[in-house]
Amino acid sequence: MDWRLTERQTLEAPGLIVALCHDHYPEGHQHGLTLIQNGRRIAANGMLLLEPTPGQWSPSPKVGTRQADPARLELSVPAEYPDPSRDRAGFNPVEYPDLRLGATVAVRADGDGLLLTVRLDREPPAQWRDRVGFALELFPGELFGRTFLADSGEGVFPRQATGVCSGPLASGRELHVAPEDPERRLRFESLQGGELQLWDARHRHNNAWFVVWAAMQGTSLAWRIRPHAVPGWKSEPVVLASQVGYRPQDSVPVAIELDPADQPPSSAVLLRVEPAGLVPRAALEAKEWGRFLRFRYLQTELPRNVPRGLYVLRCAGRDSSPFRIAEDAYEGLWRPTLDTFLPVQMCHMRVEENYRVWHGACHLDDARMAPLNHNHFDGYVQGPEPLCPHNPGERIEGLNEGGWHDAGDYDLRVESQSHTVLGLALAWEEFGIDEDDTTVDFERRLVLLRQPDGVPDILQQIEHGTRFLVAAWRAVGRCFRGIIEPTLKQYVHLGDGATQTDNLPSDDDRWVFTQDLRVRQVDWAAALAAASRALRGVNPALAQEALRAAEDLYADGGERSGEAAWELYRATGDAAHLRAAQSRLPEDARLDPSRHADALARAAAKMEDAAFSRAAREALEPHARELEAMRRETPFGVPYRPQIWGAAWGVQRLGVRQYWIHRAFPDLAPREAFVAALQFVLGCHPGPNPASFVSGVGARSVIPGYGVNRADGGYIAGGIASGTNLVRPDLPELLEWPYLWQQTEYCLGWPTSDFVFLAAAAARG
Repeated sequence: MDWRLTERQTLEAPGLIVALCHDHYPEGHQHGLTLIQNGRRIAANGMLLLEPTPGQWSPSPKVGTRQADPARLELSVPAEYPDPSRDRAGFNPVEYPDLRLGATVAVRADGDGLLLTVRLDREPPAQWRDRVGFALELFPGELFGRTFLADSGEGVFPRQATGVCSGPLASGRELHVAPEDPERRLRFESLQGGELQLWDARHRHNNAWFVVWAAMQGTSLAWRIRPHAVPGWKSEPVVLASQVGYRPQDSVPVAIELDPADQPPSSAVLLRVEPAGLVPRAALEAKEWGRFLRFRYLQTELPRNVPRGLYVLRCAGRDSSPFRIAEDAYEGLWRPTLDTFLPVQMCHMRVEENYRVWHGACHLDDARMAPLNHNHFDGYVQGPEPLCPHNPGERIEGLNEGGWHDAGDYDLRVESQSHTVLGLALAWEEFGIDEDDTTVDFERRLVLLRQPDGVPDILQQIEHGTRFLVAAWRAVGRCFRGIIEPTLKQYVHLGDGATQTDNLPSDDDRWVFTQDLRVRQVDWAAALAAASRALRGVNPALAQEALRAAEDLYADGGERSGEAAWELYRATGDAAHLRAAQSRLPEDARLDPSRHADALARAAAKMEDAAFSRAAREALEPHARELEAMRRETPFGVPYRPQIWGAAWGVQRLGVRQYWIHRAFPDLAPREAFVAALQFVLGCHPGPNPASFVSGVGARSVIPGYGVNRADGGYIAGGIASGTNLVRPDLPELLEWPYLWQQTEYCLGWPTSDFVFLAAAAARG
């Protein structure tokens, strides 16, 4: 086999990529030894572990700098236990055992396969022998219904874990995975160490994978791994058009993704869907864009002003999903988010949809003050003081109203709440979204989907978020970090949120964490000020209290915020707030444009003040040039810079910023800039899966999604996933799988309100 060591420090052969610790995200199955076979990530997270069935909070070693040996065609990393950065520390702390152990993990090319070796620096203590070993995870979505063979045991990879897991599915010195399938075939042979064992880790963790495991033998372990590449394999072309459609006057490029070895076609064809089938309507030029990540890209542009209808774009022998070209192509794209996703996420309410109950009235026992000096397992930290007039463990009355469950979790993060409220309030003011499809009865704690009640849904959602923010201010007197379940068992709860606690004041109630978060406090003030304007016509008493809370939080915020001052001025007409906004906003945007440029542009678009307009333009021009350069980084007209999570939410934030710059100064940001951000979310993004990131929106969308119903392999219409993420060094990936939060998790805050805003902005024209 023709192996080579690339400049990216991967081992590659035709159809095969081997990476070692290019990613560091073990809890997300994106770490250690990774095998990409015929374009698919078949195996990942291969590392020295302390159990054969690892879970999200299982200890993993601290990994050092990767070494590449060109002469031996070998990659290696040092690994050691514990990892001080994660041992009861950091954002997601893990409890490590009392074990000190070092090792070198290496993989090198070996004829038609790979040689994996693990060398310990000492023998494990007696109580850890047979418990220290190497685990390599196999992605279940590629293996369901395919076979495995071993010396002891054979079978078909099961769709679900069944029975009591008392041992491995199979074991032996050799293990064959999917031998009948050339694209997924893998062969393992244990040369040194314990016998190979094939485990179904889903018996212990819903989000786990299949695992190949072997215990260390003394200080050594060695496997021979034979992946299989289909001769002449190439990635298939993908036409990355919108899953929804286009307006006939919009000029947004469509990208075609090719294998680098493909000969690019010079043309594409636009076909119209007619009763007789697909009828060619226009021949389009396909221009070379260049290389991006692992692929070669072409670009084509749809002709302007074609007749209204349904179309398919064909290029390189592949068709896009069908899409509409029409003036109203973007109309109502936000509707599933407002009439399904946000209602389903509503905490403290019972949510019904005709025959279905999404969840009962939940968390009516909220909430208790968190213990002091506590580092929670999901990023909440309580310091040495409560920062409010409540003692640890004491119930804080009045917190059992309003708010949305955050993403696939049941916590209420303050930034998610305030950003959702602010984003929806701005969308209401800017676009007048007045659809009414939902009944919200706050007194009865009841939500009925598909039953109008005479009040626009967007206002009811703004009210729901505002009720939580005001209740929190009323009860605690300040901004706080949020409310979250106290135990890991509750945190991983899947099912009806009403069953996570007993809904009565008791020891299972969620905790309130307080922190001195001045930046979030002024964000909260801005959100409540905007909400007070939106709610004057539907709940004047709440609107007045929201404004009082906004003034109080702003005055106590320490850091003066130009954005909060602007929103307060618009709510009150107070000249002092106007002066504060005028003096702070340009400087805020210069210092941190990613956070403040949209607020400055928003004010410039609405403030009739020539001097301020000049100051705003001067502050925004350098950032506008930077944004225009970023648009050219990819063939999609937006930057793609994921860390571990998919980049969709950041692209949406960028799109909203460009909308406001366009609104204030059209020459600094064209309409195409924010429309491209929307189209990225709707399917114009890298990788072989061109699905829309908004579940249920578009001909093909993210299903299943990582929501509260992920255990059912389901989705929530209108939930916005983080989208295609990057398997380093350069493989974009969007798997159809319910348990990869870095790809398909829905989140509150800007991810949700930005989609509503961008969809409405694109529709307005």
